[in-house]
Amino acid sequence: MTRAVPDDLTCQELVDLLTAYLDDALDPQSRRAVDGHLADCPGCQRALSHLRLSARAVRATEVEALDPAVRENLLMAFRRRFR
Repeated sequence: MTRAVPDDLTCQELVDLLTAYLDDALDPQSRRAVDGHLADCPGCQRALSHLRLSARAVRATEVEALDPAVRENLLMAFRRRFR
Protein backbone atom coordinates (compact mmCIF):
# COMPACT_ATOMS: atom_id res chain seq x y z
CA MET A 1 0.00 0.00 0.00
CA THR A 2 1.47 3.34 -0.97
CA ARG A 3 -0.50 5.93 0.99
CA ALA A 4 -0.06 6.59 4.68
CA VAL A 5 -2.89 5.36 6.89
CA PRO A 6 -3.64 7.33 10.05
CA ASP A 7 -3.69 5.50 13.37
CA ASP A 8 -7.16 6.90 14.10
CA LEU A 9 -9.12 5.66 11.09
CA THR A 10 -12.65 6.83 10.44
CA CYS A 11 -15.23 4.18 9.63
CA GLN A 12 -15.23 5.24 5.95
CA GLU A 13 -11.44 4.99 5.77
CA LEU A 14 -11.61 1.53 7.32
CA VAL A 15 -14.27 0.33 4.87
CA ASP A 16 -12.02 1.46 2.03
CA LEU A 17 -9.26 -0.80 3.41
CA LEU A 18 -11.24 -3.94 4.21
CA THR A 19 -10.59 -5.79 0.96
CA ALA A 20 -6.84 -5.22 1.27
CA TYR A 21 -7.09 -6.23 4.93
CA LEU A 22 -8.75 -9.54 4.04
CA ASP A 23 -6.23 -10.12 1.25
CA ASP A 24 -3.38 -9.51 3.75
CA ALA A 25 -2.16 -6.75 1.44
CA LEU A 26 -1.70 -3.99 4.02
CA ASP A 27 1.62 -2.86 5.38
CA PRO A 28 2.13 -3.57 9.11
CA GLN A 29 1.27 0.00 10.23
CA SER A 30 -1.96 0.00 8.24
CA ARG A 31 -2.91 -3.43 9.52
CA ARG A 32 -2.38 -2.27 13.12
CA ALA A 33 -4.56 0.78 12.45
CA VAL A 34 -7.34 -1.42 11.04
CA ASP A 35 -7.03 -3.90 13.92
CA GLY A 36 -7.19 -1.03 16.43
CA HIS A 37 -10.30 0.44 14.85
CA LEU A 38 -11.99 -2.97 14.60
CA ALA A 39 -11.32 -3.64 18.29
CA ASP A 40 -13.49 -0.66 19.26
CA CYS A 41 -16.11 -0.40 16.51
CA PRO A 42 -18.98 -2.91 16.42
CA GLY A 43 -20.32 -1.41 13.19
CA CYS A 44 -17.05 -1.99 11.35
CA GLN A 45 -16.79 -5.46 12.89
CA ARG A 46 -20.18 -6.21 11.29
CA ALA A 47 -19.03 -4.75 7.97
CA LEU A 48 -15.96 -7.02 8.04
CA SER A 49 -18.12 -10.01 8.91
CA HIS A 50 -20.49 -9.26 6.02
CA LEU A 51 -17.58 -8.86 3.61
CA ARG A 52 -16.13 -12.19 4.74
CA LEU A 53 -19.50 -13.89 4.23
CA SER A 54 -19.86 -12.30 0.79
CA ALA A 55 -16.35 -13.37 -0.20
CA ARG A 56 -17.06 -16.95 0.91
CA ALA A 57 -20.30 -16.99 -1.07
CA VAL A 58 -18.55 -15.71 -4.18
CA ARG A 59 -15.73 -18.24 -3.82
CA ALA A 60 -18.28 -21.05 -3.37
CA THR A 61 -20.06 -20.06 -6.57
CA GLU A 62 -18.74 -21.69 -9.69
CA VAL A 63 -17.78 -18.91 -12.04
CA GLU A 64 -18.81 -20.95 -15.05
CA ALA A 65 -22.32 -21.29 -13.60
CA LEU A 66 -22.85 -17.52 -13.65
CA ASP A 67 -24.21 -15.77 -16.66
CA PRO A 68 -21.47 -13.36 -17.83
CA ALA A 69 -23.78 -10.33 -17.42
CA VAL A 70 -24.65 -11.35 -13.85
CA ARG A 71 -20.97 -11.89 -13.02
CA GLU A 72 -20.05 -8.47 -14.37
CA ASN A 73 -22.90 -6.81 -12.46
CA LEU A 74 -21.73 -8.45 -9.22
CA LEU A 75 -18.13 -7.41 -9.78
CA MET A 76 -19.16 -3.83 -10.52
CA ALA A 77 -21.33 -3.73 -7.38
CA PHE A 78 -18.46 -4.95 -5.19
CA ARG A 79 -16.05 -2.48 -6.79
CA ARG A 80 -18.43 0.44 -6.21
CA ARG A 81 -19.07 -0.55 -2.61
CA PHE A 82 -15.55 -1.42 -1.54
CA ARG A 83 -13.30 0.95 -3.46
